[in-house]
Amino acid sequence: MKNTKDENTEYQILNAAKQVFQTKGMDGARMQEIANKAGINKAMLHYYYRSKQLLFEAVFKNAFSLLAPQLNAILNDDSTIEEKIKNFTSNYISFIIKHPYLPNFIIQELNRNEDFILKIKNNTGFPNLEKFKKQVNIEVEKGILRPISGEQLFINILSLNVFPFIGKPLIKALINTDDVAYNQLIEARKTEVSKFIINAIKP
Repeated sequence: MKNTKDENTEYQILNAAKQVFQTKGMDGARMQEIANKAGINKAMLHYYYRSKQLLFEAVFKNAFSLLAPQLNAILNDDSTIEEKIKNFTSNYISFIIKHPYLPNFIIQELNRNEDFILKIKNNTGFPNLEKFKKQVNIEVEKGILRPISGEQLFINILSLNVFPFIGKPLIKALINTDDVAYNQLIEARKTEVSKFIINAIKP
């Protein structure tokens, strides 16, 4: 029973921390608020996580560990670049719809601590682009794709998928739309982004 109770408590802590970090950011979050939201005292919170930084990293790694292996599998499977673009976009957008705080988490922490990503990069499952880059070169040489480097193509894919989430308030204001309509636009981007990129790189 003890292990079950410990796992449940840790789940409550991570879930509460996720909500607080999402609304307050790393600097604005307070351990007492996280403890209150988790329904525990601050001493118990510190027993599980000695500092706010360790708790933040645990929340981030928990979410990133769900996304990264999916993306890595897509980048390294035997499908064509066109299929990879479609699958990457669909999987990424579906995941971020469920975890909308994650892109801002990354941006906030990289602005605050550039070395943070090095800790994540060393984890198993972190996306590896080597096969993707080689495959792009091969398809360019075969005339399947227009001349483009794997790095530039991946940046294009990532940028078009990430920005609508981190730029949501700005985009909503510019296009004058509400949350319902915006969510419909995001859902449609699963195919719109893929079509846009594929049309740009096809001869």
